[in-house]
Amino acid sequence: MNLDREALTRVIAVINGKGGAGKTTITANVAGLLAHSGYRVLVVDLDPQGNLAEDFGYTGDPIDDQGRALAQALAFGQPAQPAVGVRNNLDVLIGGHHLDVAAASLAAAKDQVAARLSLATLLAPLAPEYDMVLIDCPPGIEALQTAAAAAARWALVPAKSDASSRKGLLDVARRLDAVVGLNPGLDLLGVVLFGTGSSAHRIKGEARDLIVEALGSETAVLRTTIRHSEATAHAARERGLLAHELDDESRKGPAWWQIRRGEATGTANSPRTAGGVADDFHSLTSEVVERITTAEQREEVTV
Repeated sequence: MNLDREALTRVIAVINGKGGAGKTTITANVAGLLAHSGYRVLVVDLDPQGNLAEDFGYTGDPIDDQGRALAQALAFGQPAQPAVGVRNNLDVLIGGHHLDVAAASLAAAKDQVAARLSLATLLAPLAPEYDMVLIDCPPGIEALQTAAAAAARWALVPAKSDASSRKGLLDVARRLDAVVGLNPGLDLLGVVLFGTGSSAHRIKGEARDLIVEALGSETAVLRTTIRHSEATAHAARERGLLAHELDDESRKGPAWWQIRRGEATGTANSPRTAGGVADDFHSLTSEVVERITTAEQREEVTV
């Protein structure tokens, strides 16, 4: 197929075959920080659960079509129109339960090459308008995962430190290998440890070593780890805020003693861990940009 791969050089698939590995949270927070830094960002919610709606706060909003438009674009080749201005500089191709129908249609398609390249074909005319495109991949839906891998230049793989999550890396490797013929430029951006305890240094070290051993590369695992904070995760989704927005809200609010004295009106408290989680995502976003720009500079030199 005549596909402009040059337009897709900054497409990142956030992918892991196992659920609960942090794909949606990482996609939303990295995309939000990129947009906050001035990048033009497109987020593709390829998950039928549509949980990005909670992270970005548009659940129940008129723009939330539960993935109907994206499903039609994937299944029938219709042009896709992102929801514009979900954040400044950030647009979203909305996901949701209609993507189940698209997945079934792609899996049953007679032309499997076209089916696997459906997302790449959809994104090729859109991607040049953006500095970065991030795809939130679903767990366990082969047709949609394959379409994401076939569209991406980079794979960013969240993983937890438990053995089950690390096994998911093998599924990711197989998924990436399956599309190499269609997408020879696809490469691993890195594995990011997600949901770790801030003081669990030994566990993080062991998990990092096992992943490096499994993938055969010292640089496979990113330096940044994302700490676990149930309070921050809950508060962020309840309010439709990203970690750095939750942290900013906390900093701008009145001090407890001002509320106690009646000098200010109390607002919903942000968890004390919000600042630490926000710092982790700042670090991860910087590392993602660093790895991509370094690779691009290296490619320019070789050319």
